[in-house]
Amino acid sequence: MIELFFFPSPNGLKVLIFLEEAGLDYRLTPVDIAAGEQFAPGFLTLSPNNKIPAIRDHAAAGGPLDLFESGAILEYLAEKTGRFLPAATRARYTVKQWLYWQVASLGPMAGQAHHFRAFAPQPVPYAIERYTDEMNRLYGVLNTRLAQRRFVANDYSIADMAIWPWIAPCERQGQDLDDFEHVRDWFERLKARPAIARAAALGKERLLSPEEYTVLLNQTSKTADQFRQ
Repeated sequence: MIELFFFPSPNGLKVLIFLEEAGLDYRLTPVDIAAGEQFAPGFLTLSPNNKIPAIRDHAAAGGPLDLFESGAILEYLAEKTGRFLPAATRARYTVKQWLYWQVASLGPMAGQAHHFRAFAPQPVPYAIERYTDEMNRLYGVLNTRLAQRRFVANDYSIADMAIWPWIAPCERQGQDLDDFEHVRDWFERLKARPAIARAAALGKERLLSPEEYTVLLNQTSKTADQFRQ
């Protein structure tokens, strides 16, 4: 059984989508990041970076296995089940490069766009323009990629599962899917998948209030230690 330590956010949804697609036996264990539960000692043994998601595979060979970082979790689950990550080298690394594109580019830039467009204590016009424009560039990269294929890495894979939840809040990133027809068509095609619909319903994104969001702001080593205590 896979225990998913979860908060309803794009990164949490990525792993939930895989669990639904693969039909794995799993349990959701909520982690309320607005209340600081990500700093609880028990959770930090799973995720030293105090971020969700994390998993504990209670059925792993050799005893329970703990993992954090959504990209690593997706790779592990794909290898465990033999699904959504091809065995052939070229196809496998095609999936991995787009998974890492999401982890390194799409997700972090979307997070910055969300912050400066919705949560920054004071408007910062340069930052709003910078991250909105970068998101527009990344949507263009994805749109070009999808122009001649149904899925990001040709066949449906963990790359699609990783990217889709970060496209869902496109309006908060200042993007209009009608400007990127191939992304729009791909997004709607995945949205209609029963497993994604189930995951989206179970993990409906919870938007934090400005007051709740302050828990996530201005973390330093010192403030993180204070939360842990």
